[in-house]
Amino acid sequence: MRDISDTIARLSAMRRRPAGAGQSKEDHLSEMTGFGSNPGALRARLYLPENLPKQAALVVVLHGCTQTAAGYDHGSGWTELAADQGFAVLFPEQQRANNANLCFNWFVPGDISRDSGEALSIRQMIEAAVVTHGLDRKRIFVTGLSAGGAMAAVMLATYPDVFAGGAIIAGLAYGSASTIPEAFDRMRGHGGPSRSDLQRLLRAASLHKGPWPRISVWQGSADTTVVPSNADAVLAQWQGVHGLAQAPTRTEKVDGQSRKVWSDGKGRDVVEAYSIAGMGHGTPLQASGDNALGKAGPFMLDAGISSTRHIARFWGLTKPEVRRAAKAKAASGTALQPFSPKEKPRAVRVDPTPERVNPPGGGPAAGITKVIEDALRAAGLMRRG
Repeated sequence: MRDISDTIARLSAMRRRPAGAGQSKEDHLSEMTGFGSNPGALRARLYLPENLPKQAALVVVLHGCTQTAAGYDHGSGWTELAADQGFAVLFPEQQRANNANLCFNWFVPGDISRDSGEALSIRQMIEAAVVTHGLDRKRIFVTGLSAGGAMAAVMLATYPDVFAGGAIIAGLAYGSASTIPEAFDRMRGHGGPSRSDLQRLLRAASLHKGPWPRISVWQGSADTTVVPSNADAVLAQWQGVHGLAQAPTRTEKVDGQSRKVWSDGKGRDVVEAYSIAGMGHGTPLQASGDNALGKAGPFMLDAGISSTRHIARFWGLTKPEVRRAAKAKAASGTALQPFSPKEKPRAVRVDPTPERVNPPGGGPAAGITKVIEDALRAAGLMRRG
C-alpha cells in the first residue's frame, strides 16, 4: 500500500485540475426532479429524442471525475447517437458537496450497496424515467468513465436484475476498495482482492442468480491513472458469473484495435474487452471522418475508434438505417412504481448552491410537486415528513 503522503499528494493534484474539465456550454439535457428520496443527493439529467418510440431503450451514462453530465455528453456523443437511433439517455450527475472532485463515490460502502446512497439514487432515477416515458425494462444499460466506470460496475453488481448490459471504460472492479488510500492503490495496480474474492464480491452484492448483463470493457494500454490490470480485474468478476474461461473465445482487430470476445455455451457474445494501443486515461473517440461522433477534450481522446458506437452495437441498440432529428425534450420526475427498496437511514447531503428546480410559492408547479411526493411516500420511496 502507498503511504499517506503519497495519497495526499495525489488528492491535491486532482484538486488542481480545472473543475469544469470536459464541460460544454452546449447543455441540452433536461432536469429530472422528484424521482425519489435521493439519499446520495445526486442530480438527474435526461435526454429524450423527438418522437421517441414506444418501449425505447434507456442508456445510463456516468461521467468521470472533474466532469459534468453535459460535458461528458458533449465529448462522448451519446445523445447524438440516441437521436439517430431512438433511445433515451439518463445522466446522473455528482455534486461537489458529495465529492470535491465530482467523482462518484465508487469506494464508499454506504454509496455502493444495493438500496443505499448513490446507488439507490441512480436506481430511483432509472425507475422514474422508465415509468414516466414508457421505456423498455428489458433494455436498460449503463456505462461510465473512470470513477463513472467504477460506479457503472457498482450498479451492474448491485442491480444485475435491472440491466441488460454494461460498459466500463478505464474503471475498476466492484468492491476492490473501501477507503481513499485503497482507491488510489487499486487505480495504480497495487494490492486488491484475488480473482476468487472478486467473483465472490460480485455474487454477494445482490440475491440475483442470473441471467447476467453483457459486459464491455475498454482500457488504454498506456493509462497510468487507472492502470490496465484493473480491466483484468473487471473481466475476472464477470467471467466468473457468466461461467467463462479466462482465455477468450476469439481475438480480432476492430478499427485497428484489439478486441477479445467471450461467448457463452449458447454461442452468444456476453463479454468483450478492447485494449486501445498507446492510449492514456479517457474515453476513446473517433472525432473525425465519416463515422465521427463526439468531440475530443480532457479525458475524451481521439483514438480513431468510437467506444460509444461500438458499445451501442454490442448492446444491440444501433440500426444503421434509422435516422432521427436531434432534439431534447423536457422531462421531470413522476410517481414511481414500488420496487421495495431497503434503504439504510442516511442524512441526505445537499449541494450548498443547488439549482432551483421548482418555483417558490404556490401555483401549478407546486401542486404537481405535492402529487409526486405523495405518490413517492405511498410507494415507500420517500420518508413521511
